[in-house]
Amino acid sequence: MASPALEVTDLRHRYGERESLRGLGFSVAAGDLFALLGPNGGGKTTLFRIISTLIAPTSGTLEVFGVDVVAHPAQARRSMGVVFQSPAVDPWLTVLENLRHHGYLYGLSGATLGRGVERALERFGLSPRASDRVGTLSGGLRRRVELAKALLPEPPLLVLDEPSSGLDPTARRELLQELRRLRDDEGTTIVLTTHMIEEAAVADRVGILHEGQLVAIGAPADLVEAIGADILTIDPAGNATALQQKIKERFGLDATLVGPNLRIERKRAHEFVPKLVEAFGSEIASVSVGKPTLEDVFTHHTGTRLSS
Repeated sequence: MASPALEVTDLRHRYGERESLRGLGFSVAAGDLFALLGPNGGGKTTLFRIISTLIAPTSGTLEVFGVDVVAHPAQARRSMGVVFQSPAVDPWLTVLENLRHHGYLYGLSGATLGRGVERALERFGLSPRASDRVGTLSGGLRRRVELAKALLPEPPLLVLDEPSSGLDPTARRELLQELRRLRDDEGTTIVLTTHMIEEAAVADRVGILHEGQLVAIGAPADLVEAIGADILTIDPAGNATALQQKIKERFGLDATLVGPNLRIERKRAHEFVPKLVEAFGSEIASVSVGKPTLEDVFTHHTGTRLSS
């Protein structure tokens, strides 16, 4: 059986006294699009830096196509393209020059490099802008140059840290379409970190990372379905904690305080709203009912909002 594209086993990392990663374990199959979803400070960038061989873990192992990234970092790097959150292209060089210099770093030259650069330009619609300095391009086009550069050596694994950071909604949608195309047409395995629900929702599988731990993993639809209830959100008119206790005493329901609101998971929640309003109408500013989303999956497993 072929090795997974990525295999993480009991991975831990410390910054002094703070443990950033706390025993992560998961695998990513070749050809999958996998998203690590979590807030800033949750450990995503630390994991990205370990995958891309920038730092070594405190303990545990991480393998890329069966190659240990700590024991054999150079060999592991040959299997992956990396797109950092911060730009890693030279704004004073043209698109073509950026790609050529990246090819030299990977040992490409001559006709092989020329064909690779031409293919990369065409793949990302950059041929008309090949002679433009990267610094003159829009954020969306600069991200395309980053992708073209990372994929120039045709690595089987593409790793991205917050890939749509700083992009407008249109450029973000175009980026996600390009990632899906790479998966579907090229068979590229894609691993990305994100705090955006819309990015995680397009993945084959999502791992939810919170305070250095993987609290849930699975296909987005399966994670949502596993909640098995509607989400009732209450905006209290007064003291949220007092209302929380009253709901517990009156209906035997545990309402979770999430930010300023109370949150209840309940099947057929819309049928409960009239009872709730009749009992505590003067203490409720508004109430809403919705089907669960990945945001709710995060809240279900952590007790906090992703955006908090």
